[in-house]
Amino acid sequence: MSHVGVPRGTARKRRSVALLATGVLTIPVLAGCTSDGEDPTSVAVPQDIAPASRDRVADGSTLNWAIDAVPSTLNAFQADADGATTRITGALLPSLFPMDAKGEPRLNPDYLESAKVIEREPKQVVLYKLNQQAVWSDGREIGAPDFVAQWRALSGKDSAFWTARNAGYERIEKIERGKDDLQVRVTFSKPYADWRSLFSPLYPKEVTGSPGTFNDGARTTLRNTAGPFRLRSVNKPKGTVVLDRNPRWWGDEARLDSLVFRAVEPGRRTDALAEGTVDVADIDPATANSIALAARYRGGNGGPPAHGPGAGITPAAALRSWALAHGSDEEAAETARAAREETREAVAVYAAEQKSLSGFAVRKSLEPSYTQLALNGESGPLSDDRVRRAIARTLDRQELADAVLKPLGLPAKPPGSHLALAGQPGYKDGSGALGERDTKEAQALLADAGWTPGGALRSTRDTKAGSEAEKKDEGEKPAAGEKAADEDKDEKAEKAGKKDEKAEDTEKDDKASREEGEYTVGDDKPGSRSSGGSGVTAQDKQPGGVAGAYAPVGTAAPAPAAVRSRLGKDGKPLSLRFVLPSGPGSQSLRTVGEKIVAMLDSIGISTQVTKVADDSYFKDHIASGDYDLALYSWPATAYPATDGRPIFAKPEPATDGSLLVAQNYTRVGSDHIDQLFDRAVAELDADASRDLLKQADARIWAAAGSIPLYQRPQLVAVDKKLANIGAFGFAAPRYQDIGFTARQAAGPPANGKK
Repeated sequence: MSHVGVPRGTARKRRSVALLATGVLTIPVLAGCTSDGEDPTSVAVPQDIAPASRDRVADGSTLNWAIDAVPSTLNAFQADADGATTRITGALLPSLFPMDAKGEPRLNPDYLESAKVIEREPKQVVLYKLNQQAVWSDGREIGAPDFVAQWRALSGKDSAFWTARNAGYERIEKIERGKDDLQVRVTFSKPYADWRSLFSPLYPKEVTGSPGTFNDGARTTLRNTAGPFRLRSVNKPKGTVVLDRNPRWWGDEARLDSLVFRAVEPGRRTDALAEGTVDVADIDPATANSIALAARYRGGNGGPPAHGPGAGITPAAALRSWALAHGSDEEAAETARAAREETREAVAVYAAEQKSLSGFAVRKSLEPSYTQLALNGESGPLSDDRVRRAIARTLDRQELADAVLKPLGLPAKPPGSHLALAGQPGYKDGSGALGERDTKEAQALLADAGWTPGGALRSTRDTKAGSEAEKKDEGEKPAAGEKAADEDKDEKAEKAGKKDEKAEDTEKDDKASREEGEYTVGDDKPGSRSSGGSGVTAQDKQPGGVAGAYAPVGTAAPAPAAVRSRLGKDGKPLSLRFVLPSGPGSQSLRTVGEKIVAMLDSIGISTQVTKVADDSYFKDHIASGDYDLALYSWPATAYPATDGRPIFAKPEPATDGSLLVAQNYTRVGSDHIDQLFDRAVAELDADASRDLLKQADARIWAAAGSIPLYQRPQLVAVDKKLANIGAFGFAAPRYQDIGFTARQAAGPPANGKK
């Protein structure tokens, strides 16, 4: 899966924009999403992991799991930690409150017997009672020293620790041993509603105890772990991270002997699956479609081909079909023979690939993240909230969600919240604070902001016909009659002859420019180029002429209707820079972008579309603010009061005059929104905290800096013999339960050692 980075720099990484190629997926619609009587706005799409009881999962075997790249660090609290870091450390380190299938944090009994707030006044105190069997892989028990070391490293008080953030840890006043070594007492200086977010993952004190081990020691190795697996090796040249069973694990024993995370580029996933290099991989719709076709080719279960498109395509049938089409000409016999050999080989390769892919299933759900249209409110037209709201009310969010999710057979309900997704306890549709789609109301908002049809043709200066200002700028132009008399007749004929050729070339150039780079929508319509501005020397009546047939000096030709419909103000058009990624995995994002462009164009807003490389999309445009409109994603979280604040906080001016935006890349915020977040994060009553967050979300909708469009699809190719793995949705994987329902042949160790 291709990613356009949105770095977050936290334990719960803000995952990047996963841009799935749009395609028609020939697999059945996900069943069981909602019943007829259920409200789709409050029901989560279930995970799809082929669940099986542990007694049905075979003991042993190696699983190969595709990741984009070997992570730069295994320290989840560093800025360059990524999704692979989170995936790997999830199998190695304690997570005290992992998310469940509904997106709620749940106590993990492998590490905790209990954890709760035992005092609220005068200060909040949380008491953790640890599982008596919980130990690190060196045999040392997990205890208060590990909590203390992690707090000190992440509190932000010691700048020697290179941490990505300190949210929550800076509120801790002290950590003490309880009645015994298995109790950890944490006292907060200020109330903290999201205390369950802390100490996950929990690192041993050997990592967090000093800046050296924290900054560098945990980047490439973890010598001490406490999960169902332990780290065996990290091999960047080979692109592998190998885990094996932790012999000191006290919980349910891992069903797999080893778990190999293998770096496979998104564009190579289909080949890797067909070659048997990986057993599990996040995929795009094109690969999912190939797997679906392979299942039909093999009859869905490895049997004879089924009925339907491509069902009867066997190697022999394909070769006979080719021979009938190309091999009947005696004069081309030799050429045909060679071509048949090439075709035979190609068909054989295709058949082998289809056979291999038929062993995989596509597991699908919705990711706990949403894609948004971001409107940069720092400067320009979008600094006016009326313009932002007008754009938001022009969008048909349902159409955009349908374009991405319906071809995949997934529910396409646009998200109604910035801070929770359907199925989470805190979810409420707050989009009513902005209003439903209404293009007339959008146009009224724009008019109120001064942007009117034809406004790009009018200036605040004196532009009266024949005015001195216009004469000064444009100068006197020759009379129409003089110009006609002086024109070269041959040149006129030549121009007329080239008219069609020029039009054809222009059309080709326009098409090419849209494939890559920059182009403007709204100013390139037929007839949009004005011929106005060419004043003519004329009189109300000339000899031989008709009264009124000649325009007064300085009168411009009327602009075409397309230009008059363009919105503008003070002689300037309303044109917005829309930045989109150009990579092969970004097709669905570009499809959505094209639809948004058309929607804005329908009310007279021009868009200047710029396509940029995926690796520069975020850092050079989104983070730096070099855009007006952009598409990227944020994940949902179990802790929106903590995780949502930096995304929507009001930017603050720095001493050098720049803005400190944290993660608020739209640069849109307010003091009231900040206050609601601050109150929510300090409110220990869960219901009251959620009510405050719903109020904050309504304000975010009204500010119209971020418009959620659709929940991102999650497609995972999984070996059909695997259980308890696939599209996890909200939930964290339970690594010890993953395995094959039939024993796999043991291959050579991934690091080449026995």
